[in-house]
Amino acid sequence: METIGFIGLGIMGAPMAGHLLDAGYKVIASDHRSKPPADLTAKGLKSVTGHNAVAKAADIIIAMVPDTPQVADVLFGENGVAEGLSKGKLVIDMSSISPIATKEFAKKINDLGCDYLDAPVSGGEVGAKAASLTIMVGGEEKAFERARPVFEKMGKNITLVGPNGVGQTTKVANQIVVALTIEAVGEALVFASKAGADPAKVRQALMGGLAASRILEVHGERMIKRTFAPGFRIELHQKDLNLALEGAKALGVSLPNTSTTQQLFNSCAANGGAKEDHSALVRALERMAAHEVGAEGARAKGKAA
Repeated sequence: METIGFIGLGIMGAPMAGHLLDAGYKVIASDHRSKPPADLTAKGLKSVTGHNAVAKAADIIIAMVPDTPQVADVLFGENGVAEGLSKGKLVIDMSSISPIATKEFAKKINDLGCDYLDAPVSGGEVGAKAASLTIMVGGEEKAFERARPVFEKMGKNITLVGPNGVGQTTKVANQIVVALTIEAVGEALVFASKAGADPAKVRQALMGGLAASRILEVHGERMIKRTFAPGFRIELHQKDLNLALEGAKALGVSLPNTSTTQQLFNSCAANGGAKEDHSALVRALERMAAHEVGAEGARAKGKAA
C-alpha cells in the first residue's frame, strides 16, 4: 500500500484521513499550523514539519484546504509540496477551487515529473464521516486508476469526468445545484410555515413526492430544528458561487438564479452568519418574511403545554 500524505485535517479532511488509516494506509500529515487531531494520532497518523517533508515521505499527496490561494501556498509556497516531490509521485487536490488555476497547478506539477488530479468532493461533513462522498475527478486515466483504491476508502460515487480542471468545473456545477435547491427548500418552508402549516409535516409529505431530495431531507430538517452548526459553511459556499459567477462571465453565460442566491448568502454573512451551515440561508428569507420557520408550530406546542 502506498504511503499517503494528507494536508488539511479540518471538518472534512480529518474523517477522510481517518478512513485511510482505518483501511491500513500509512498516513503522514504536516504540523505546519497545528498538531494533528489526537484521535488520528492514536490511529497511527505520523506528523512531520513542512509540506515539503510530507511530499518527500509520501507516494501520494492529498490536499484538502479551503480555497485557491491556500492550495497555491500548500503546493508552491515556502516549504511547499513541490519542493519535496520526486518523479513518479501523485498529487491530488480534493479542495474546491478555481478550474483555471487548477490547470496551471497541474502543469507545474507535471513539469516536475509527477501526476496531478483535481478531485473535489460533495457530501459535506456527513459524507466525509460516512465515507460516502461523491468524488469528481479531472486528470489522466492512469493517475485516476492509481488513485481509485484511495478514493474508494473515502467515497462511493467516484467519476473521472475529464482532463485536469474538469473535476473542479463539475464541482462548481454541483455547488450551483446545491445552493439553488437549499434556497428553494427555504422558500417552501417559509411559505408553508407562515401560512400556518407545520413545516415538519410539510417536509415529511414532500419527501414522498417529486420534490424529494437529499437537500430537503437533511437541510430541510436543519431549518426546522434550527441546527446550523456548520457541516459546510456559508462563507465557503459564497466562495464556490463566486467561482461560478466568474466563470459564467468569462464564458458569456447568464446564471440569474445563482446570482440571486449569492445575494442571499451575502445577506446572511452581513448579519453574522458567514460561519453557519449553508442551510442557514433560510435566515435571509425569514428576515424578508418577518417569520421564522417553525415559529407557529413552536407557539402551538407552547399553548398545548
